[in-house]
Amino acid sequence: MPFLLIFGLLLMTLPETPLDASSSDANEEILLTDFNSSSSDLGWYVVNDNVMGGRSEGDFEQQGELRFVGRTNTKGGGFSSIRTRPMQLDLSNHAGIRLNVKGDGRRYTWRLTTDARWRGRQVSYWADFETRDGTWSTVEIPFASFIPRFRGNQLDGPALDAAQITGMGLMIYDNQDGPFELHLASVHAYSAEEES
Repeated sequence: MPFLLIFGLLLMTLPETPLDASSSDANEEILLTDFNSSSSDLGWYVVNDNVMGGRSEGDFEQQGELRFVGRTNTKGGGFSSIRTRPMQLDLSNHAGIRLNVKGDGRRYTWRLTTDARWRGRQVSYWADFETRDGTWSTVEIPFASFIPRFRGNQLDGPALDAAQITGMGLMIYDNQDGPFELHLASVHAYSAEEES
C-alpha cells in the first residue's frame, strides 16, 4: 500500500506533457482543445488593456466550451484578451487553425506566439476573423494570414514558423466600445487538403 501511495504522489508531481503534433499525419486534423474535461488544459488567463492604463474589461469561463465576455473601451488600449500558458507545439504539417465559434457580429483576433523576437522582445502573430451575431460558424485561419506584431504595431517580419508555436490566444481589438461575447467550442489545426 505505501508503494502505491508513493507512486501516485510521484505521478502528480511530473510536469504536464506539452501538446505535440509533430508526429501527426499531414492529412489529419488535430484537436488542440474542445474545453471538455478530457481535453488538454491549456492554462488560459486574462490580459486586458489595463496593463497599459486602459479601461476595457474581459474574462472567460470554461464548461464544455469557452465563453469570452466583457466590454471594450477605446479610451485607453481598447482590447481584452485571453492567452494560454507557454507550450511547445509543432504544427508544421498543417495549414492553419480552425475555430468553431458563436459570435456577436464583432471582429476578433486569433493570436499565436513563437520563439521569434524583435529587438529582443517577443513577437506575436495576429489574424482577424469576423463573427455572425448569435450564429455558430467554422472559421479557418491559414498560417499565411498571421501578421507579425509587437505591442499592436505591424512588423515586416519574421514570418510565422508553425513548427515553433509557444502560445495561443483570443483577443478583441476592433476599435469599438461596448460589450462583447464569443463562445468557442473547439480549436483544431487543419491540413492543406482539408482547406475549404
